[in-house]
Amino acid sequence: MHQQYLEAYDRQLRATPEIAGASSTVELGPLLLATFAGGRGFITYAELGEMDAEGVARLVDAAIDHFVDLPTVTSVEWKTRGHDHAPGLHDALVARGFRPEDPESIMVGEAGLLAQEVGIPVEVTIRRARGDEEVLAAGEMQGRVFEDPDWRSRAEALIARLHEDSSTELWIAVVDDEVVGAGRLEPVAGTEFAGLWGGAILPEWRGRGVYRALTAERARSALALGIRFLQSDSTEFSRPILERSGFLKVSTTTPYVWTRPSV
Repeated sequence: MHQQYLEAYDRQLRATPEIAGASSTVELGPLLLATFAGGRGFITYAELGEMDAEGVARLVDAAIDHFVDLPTVTSVEWKTRGHDHAPGLHDALVARGFRPEDPESIMVGEAGLLAQEVGIPVEVTIRRARGDEEVLAAGEMQGRVFEDPDWRSRAEALIARLHEDSSTELWIAVVDDEVVGAGRLEPVAGTEFAGLWGGAILPEWRGRGVYRALTAERARSALALGIRFLQSDSTEFSRPILERSGFLKVSTTTPYVWTRPSV
């Protein structure tokens, strides 16, 4: 099952599906270089083939040169996977100013495994976000949890996406009008998958079923849409929860981030 899930992930989710919503995209050999609203660049690929370390280093040079020449881009993420053949990639990225963030587990499983009834405190309500203000409130909460100083630009980009694409859903956990948890469901067009993204719970509400309830509601919504698989890049907070529901860790992913130097 592990290999089946990994092959489905590689075949259906990598490259083009990852850059849906980009404002511009450029192909560079096997790479896709995407620019998103808010000055964010993103680099991904399906595979690098049998490229050696010198070839990988040349790709990194060319990719970062592309974004350096785009003054509106302030940061760039290169998404790596632990199971890829990519000799010398870490060293090449670090040499060009990329810094690795914490690795995450790539989790894949059947949506039905997560669509469970979960007991939560009576004061917590789980529902889809209503309006731009709630999206901003969720973004601010996620910014605190993930220590993300750019949360507002990400939240504003999500607001624009939600207005343009009704398939993306933001689910929130609310207590007395305060957003204490949130997470997105993003169906991937033309595939059997939807992604579980941005899952975050305020520390004081962890361990009380809120994350599992948010995930269960997203899973039920996915099933209603005819989606078979769910995928998540999970931190060590969420990985055990998904594993207990039968999801499998098929690989790891580590984002490497370049930030434009301030003048």
